Amino acid sequence: MDLKDQLKKLYPEHVEITPPVVLKDQKVWIQKDPLLCKYEKRKGKPTTIIEGYTGAPSDFKQLAKQIKQLLSVGGSFKNEQIIIQGDYRDQIMNFLQTKGFKTKRVGG
Repeated sequence: MDLKDQLKKLYPEHVEITPPVVLKDQKVWIQKDPLLCKYEKRKGKPTTIIEGYTGAPSDFKQLAKQIKQLLSVGGSFKNEQIIIQGDYRDQIMNFLQTKGFKTKRVGG
């Protein structure tokens, strides 16, 4: 007897709820112009900045979230730019290219 069966005996009127389906890889609008991937130091700390997206801001926010989850780092979306903490230009450019974006490396 497993845990589910034991719980059914304790709570026979309980109805199991199925979790909502979340699409892991939602589509974003792909553009013809390349995304610019820059490296800057802000307050002495390295940051990677992605800019040049011409689609909807909600798609760009979604892309920012996917990048932050991929790299397990912090970041933000401000002024139509994705700001990632640390120098992750190579990983971000590879990720964007697998998504179908053209990328351009800017700076150092």
